[in-house]
Amino acid sequence: MRVCVYCASIETIPAHYPALAADVGREIAARGWDLVSGGGLRSMMGAVATAARAGGARTTGVIPRSMVEREWADHDSDELLVTETMRERKALMEAHADAFLALPGGLGTCEELFEVWTSGYLGLHDKPVVLLDPDGHWTGLLDWVRGLGERGFVTPDALARLVVTTDVAAALDACGRATIGT
Repeated sequence: MRVCVYCASIETIPAHYPALAADVGREIAARGWDLVSGGGLRSMMGAVATAARAGGARTTGVIPRSMVEREWADHDSDELLVTETMRERKALMEAHADAFLALPGGLGTCEELFEVWTSGYLGLHDKPVVLLDPDGHWTGLLDWVRGLGERGFVTPDALARLVVTTDVAAALDACGRATIGT
């Protein structure tokens, strides 16, 4: 089982967010699963990969060359795939994963979440898409999306396609419902 984790790579966030990412990495490893991530060594992205590897998980990082050149790459990844563009990065992350888990993050995390959520709703994949929100980080965004549903712009099926939880174990349980190889 390979879980793709989307999360922040910015270093100016409160310490409890990298700690959350480390908890996710440890839990992935405890389940005997592998991690796919954005290939960065900083903040939450680095914390999830470091903790997963420390627990024995195999890690695959996917990162654009420009970020490698800025020395942002997690060279300790078991496999570090370098792309030319962000679009290539997302495609490789999606191809290497059986499930997707978004943690708190910013614009990049939102963009990755929305793309994989939308492509799942459109039937382009049947992989679980899970949002871990232990402290209300995503509340405003989720309220907005539900409001779009109330106005008819988002179907109930699309809303149901995203699993939202506040607990690390429950989030990974939802990821574990993946049909491996889809």
